[in-house]
Amino acid sequence: MSESFPPPSFSVVVPCFNEAASLDAFHGRLGAVMATLGRSFEVVYVDDGSRDATFSVLTRLRASDPRVALARLSRNFGKEIALTAGLDLARGQDAVIVIDADLQDPPEVIADLAAAFTDGIDMVYTQRRARVGDTALKRLTAHLFYRVMKHLGDRVVMPPDTGDFRLISRRALDALLRLRERHRFMKGLFAWIGFPSVAVLYDRAPREGGRSSFNYWSLWNFALEGITSFTVWPLKVATYLGLLVSALSVLYGGKIVVQTMFFGTHVPGYPSLMSVILFLGGVQLMTLGLIGEYLGRIFNETKDRPLYLLQDHLPPRHAD
Repeated sequence: MSESFPPPSFSVVVPCFNEAASLDAFHGRLGAVMATLGRSFEVVYVDDGSRDATFSVLTRLRASDPRVALARLSRNFGKEIALTAGLDLARGQDAVIVIDADLQDPPEVIADLAAAFTDGIDMVYTQRRARVGDTALKRLTAHLFYRVMKHLGDRVVMPPDTGDFRLISRRALDALLRLRERHRFMKGLFAWIGFPSVAVLYDRAPREGGRSSFNYWSLWNFALEGITSFTVWPLKVATYLGLLVSALSVLYGGKIVVQTMFFGTHVPGYPSLMSVILFLGGVQLMTLGLIGEYLGRIFNETKDRPLYLLQDHLPPRHAD
């Protein structure tokens, strides 16, 4: 059992979903850079219900490297939950490193993270200089999302152009693991816990293999998750919009009364009437939708289900 030897200094947590094509190259590069740090380490791979040969490849990697721990979730729970599972299982007593297996986040940057992990610093996060391989539309939407979050977050400052790739101290990780909400936006949770942090700049690379599971629809839902998890501003905007529409309606009603008193009545035009009805109906549906988003999150939290279920957990076979 893994508890029979002391915990390593570092844990590397790697959530995986259909990453069989890149895992061998990733593990080779990761092991090479971790060996240069001069610290004991483990690598915690979490298979998030992959439908390809990911679990078979991870089993082979564990057989050849005693520092590999392997967890398989009972189904696909999503990256944020898979990452949480890996953080729950990480035993690193000094720090935990989070990185994806697709090699868009180069493992060699870990050396820079470790170098910046000095006394008084609890989190070293990566900030992208370039997003090689991303379309112009994806770069634009990512830029807009981070800027929106910067202005909407309630006293939570989320650094722009950052991902999950980072190093986090054991003290900060223990604080993070106390946050158990079901709708998890990890970038926001990393920022929410606070603690002294520093950025490391790097260039994001293209995927080594396979396809990203994120399309524009999933990215939209991901952005919606982030906004609704850390601010109630959409509800406030709906309130302000309702007040504005009410004020305009009062002014327009006053205009009709005055016009009728002094100039008599005449039949209103059908197009203007339909425009007002459709506008008010759209505002009402949008407001109901916003309320529904928040209400749905409350509903999911009250069910109090576990965040994930483990199908398999294979700890590392021995320490360095």
